[in-house]
Amino acid sequence: MSRPTDIDLDLEERRRVLDAWVSKKREIARLEAEAAELLIEQIALHDSEVSATPFHRDAIYRSMVAEFSAAGHVSKGSIEFAFADARALLTHLPEVRSAFAAGSLSAAHVREIARASALVDEAIRNRKADPAVMALFEAAVLVVAERDTAARTRAHARQVAAALTGETLLDRHRRAASERSVTVKPLDDGLALLTAVLPEWVANAIADRLSRLTREVVRARKTREFHPSRSYSEESDTISPRDIDLDDPVFDGFEEAVIASGDTFATDPEVEHFPTDDRTWAQIQADLFSDLLLTADPSAAHGTALDGIHARVQVTVAASTLAGADDRPAQLDGHGPLHPDVARELAGRNTGWSRLFLDAHGMVVETDTYTPTESMRRFLRARDQHCRFPGCRMPVHRCDIDHNHDHALGGRTRLDNLGHFCRAHHTLKHPDIPDAHRWTAHQERDGSITWHSPLGRDYSDPPPRRVMFV
Repeated sequence: MSRPTDIDLDLEERRRVLDAWVSKKREIARLEAEAAELLIEQIALHDSEVSATPFHRDAIYRSMVAEFSAAGHVSKGSIEFAFADARALLTHLPEVRSAFAAGSLSAAHVREIARASALVDEAIRNRKADPAVMALFEAAVLVVAERDTAARTRAHARQVAAALTGETLLDRHRRAASERSVTVKPLDDGLALLTAVLPEWVANAIADRLSRLTREVVRARKTREFHPSRSYSEESDTISPRDIDLDDPVFDGFEEAVIASGDTFATDPEVEHFPTDDRTWAQIQADLFSDLLLTADPSAAHGTALDGIHARVQVTVAASTLAGADDRPAQLDGHGPLHPDVARELAGRNTGWSRLFLDAHGMVVETDTYTPTESMRRFLRARDQHCRFPGCRMPVHRCDIDHNHDHALGGRTRLDNLGHFCRAHHTLKHPDIPDAHRWTAHQERDGSITWHSPLGRDYSDPPPRRVMFV
């Protein structure tokens, strides 16, 4: 009988640590559920006090929140969210409450489900939906929540809620749009926190554009060829904004990021010392954000926010909605429901829309393109929506299309052997990764991708389904 090798012992130890960690996370979830039960007990005490003295309802609530906030060293907002989640568990989420108590869900999962359930609860209270709809909502959401991340649960729960409540979503979006705002909160050391509450499609478009502009800055910094004909001063080895030709291809889609103020760029605190630019990604994004806001001039010539969006987004909308025959919600892929008016506006301003045909289960079965290779890419974008590693939310336009079975080893370029992986997860399969840490991926007949870990564990990621708005 052979003795275990050092590699076998190391593998077994890593498996032990992983199992212990998973077990501890479930234990933490159960403890969080017990904490939520205590908040539910407090809600009963609160409601009893309010019933006795309804005139002091607001004071009783504020006092309760302050007490728990002070005792637990938790912010007021966090305590209010915790009580809201507990009340949702108490009033209309019994199955979620049971799963939480069993440790199958984390507090983060419960929070996302509770927030999405508010839409269904509102529709029931306003008699726009049958009370039985809540049970359908719970069942549909738990299928994803018990095996996926809180982030994916959030998107799925919002889609299910929108599908079950229909027109209520439009009213909710209209009310929410009135809450858009910008606030400034002073911080220490000369910094301030600028917070913007915006429609989700606007915020995601801004974030995507900042990321792409930042990537251009980093690329130019790495090559140190910000402009091939730039002229340096002999004294300072710097470049003046006057020397930059914005018609050069290197600046495609980047004009706003290099608008000068006087003789310096707001995006470059080092006054164009490109060789010494050591800003982080986050710092570059902050500088670009400042440039775009401070140099832009809102006018009819520049158009509206919709005119300025060049970000890559994928929206699914029914043809009848696009034609104005109904107001069923569209879907901003990877994020949730989108107001039909916004979808129609985007469709009218963009020439890159793809028509998708869905079966009765909401799965994409066909696209309207003619070129086979492009058709495969469009199908995969529509099917995957994001990186297909379990729990990853990286959108497909930032991912690589990977041959699950390596093409160099005989893997064919077929839909059942292709999937979107973000660069971080894609490289886990590369041959330059040591065997003890390399992952493999295999696509199943239903489009699920099973990842095999170095510890011998299998993790499956099913293709995301589209909610049908009927």
